[in-house]
Amino acid sequence: MAVLLMVLVAVLFLFCISSALLRLNEVRYRKKGLPPGTMGWPVFGETTEFLKQGPNFMKNQRARYGSIFKSHILGCPTIVSMDPELNRYILMNEGKGLVPGYPQSMLDILGNRNIAAVHGSTHKYMRGALLSLISPTMIRERLLPTIDEFMRTHLSNWDTKIIDIQQMTKEMALLSALKQIAGTDSCSISQAFMPEFFRLVLGTLSLPIDLPGTNYRQGVQARKNIVRMLRQLIDGRRASKLNHQDMLGRLMRTEENKFKLTDEEIIDQIITILYSGYETVSTTSMMAVKYLHDHPRVLQELRKEHLAIREKKRPEDPIDLNDLKSMRFTRAVIFETSRLATIVNGVLRKTTKEMELNRFVIPKGWRIYVYTREINYDPYLYPDPFSFNPWRWLDKSLESQNYLFIFGGGTRQCPGKELGIAEISTFLHYFVTRYRWEEVGGDSLMKFPRVEAPNGLHIRVSSH
Repeated sequence: MAVLLMVLVAVLFLFCISSALLRLNEVRYRKKGLPPGTMGWPVFGETTEFLKQGPNFMKNQRARYGSIFKSHILGCPTIVSMDPELNRYILMNEGKGLVPGYPQSMLDILGNRNIAAVHGSTHKYMRGALLSLISPTMIRERLLPTIDEFMRTHLSNWDTKIIDIQQMTKEMALLSALKQIAGTDSCSISQAFMPEFFRLVLGTLSLPIDLPGTNYRQGVQARKNIVRMLRQLIDGRRASKLNHQDMLGRLMRTEENKFKLTDEEIIDQIITILYSGYETVSTTSMMAVKYLHDHPRVLQELRKEHLAIREKKRPEDPIDLNDLKSMRFTRAVIFETSRLATIVNGVLRKTTKEMELNRFVIPKGWRIYVYTREINYDPYLYPDPFSFNPWRWLDKSLESQNYLFIFGGGTRQCPGKELGIAEISTFLHYFVTRYRWEEVGGDSLMKFPRVEAPNGLHIRVSSH
């Protein structure tokens, strides 16, 4: 009896402490004019619920508080906006008290000079440096031939094998980007680089708690190892004085490049290119394979488009820019995959001053999560929104509608959008013209915070 009483007292004590902590956090962030909402625990806030429940957490909070509410996620007091008009205003009006607001973990791991973190004139300069590397001319003359050569090799010898298409597209996206950045030098660093990069990616969406075993600690250490490898690569190139025509070579040739970056800025730029392209290219490629498998009529139409291109070429002829422009249905498949899978859930901004938005007063230094996921399933914009229907994108006006945020928006629209589409298109070209495939079965998908198959996505491949 005494033991039971002690247990009950302990439970009551823990309940009182928990209630007090929750109450303390609510009081701390109570300020007149703020949107309604809950703040969760001190330090941790509602991060656990956000990461575990994802879209359901957002929908539940919207049902309770409306389309604009407050929370505390990823270490920051945050206003979540699920209002399409407000989201468009925020994305189109950077500079009016709003700057990028990425979590501290992401800044620590990707670098404070990465293009997603800087703003104002620095962002304009860094964006200009990046766009000079991925201009239409560069894609046509340098990058597309490199991508084509890489994809041919990466997709060879898959016949009669069971492969994890998730792992293969992850490796594909990273190694293809490394090839574009470092050319032939990528071969010497790729095997050591790959596991470090995968650890870096995991750390970017984590609480910035620097303890052994945490994703944050591992991500920070992975960044240190990657920076060391890139410094060695830069130093080696300076010592050799060879003229390299890849992205790194262009960034290093300050005499012919109006965008003169320090070594630290070059390294952060490279990490940003790798990170931003990796997630979108790998996940969209994997999900395209999944959707094509599940929708034979779409696959038939896509294969027809690519076989028509292949019939006009010799086996050794690469994909060129004219071929890419003719892939109208392929582009539609990529857009529909990005929309339905929701590869990007939203973007973060931070207030530089107290400001009013939709009659709410947002304090200085708070983050605003522009949550764009739900707009992808708006039946007004996308009739029958949960069906996989690439044909809807053959109406080009859909790409220019005001609420298309799958590639970002405003001055922050993804600068590598067309390069990413070129990579995925080239992958699909060689995949659907060479192979048929079937799912082995039993592999489940998660859609938040990242689209991924926790146990892989296994397919049995055979020649077409």
